Amino acid sequence: MSEKDNDDAQFLQRADAQIDLANEQLKDSPREGVCASIMFAAARFNVWTNACDLQTGEAMQEQREGAIAYFTEQYRLMLEHHMDDYVENFAKYMTLPAENIDA
Repeated sequence: MSEKDNDDAQFLQRADAQIDLANEQLKDSPREGVCASIMFAAARFNVWTNACDLQTGEAMQEQREGAIAYFTEQYRLMLEHHMDDYVENFAKYMTLPAENIDA
């Protein structure tokens, strides 16, 4: 396995761990609330990650718009990718098991 393959595998494992946590939270919280919490946490973590590379709040302010543009574009690309995947595979992903369908 190459280093890139390992990075890709670890990337997907981390993403799956976040999805598993969200699925667990669905047991006690509405889907919309879990979704909002994930987005809030991602935004907070992304800002922290960005701040780690800077020395001052002034430096952060100076590159604020660039950072927002970067994170927004990355999210948009990921969202478009998954939206297209769900459109193409809707029946596969969203079909309920037979026992859950009212006849």
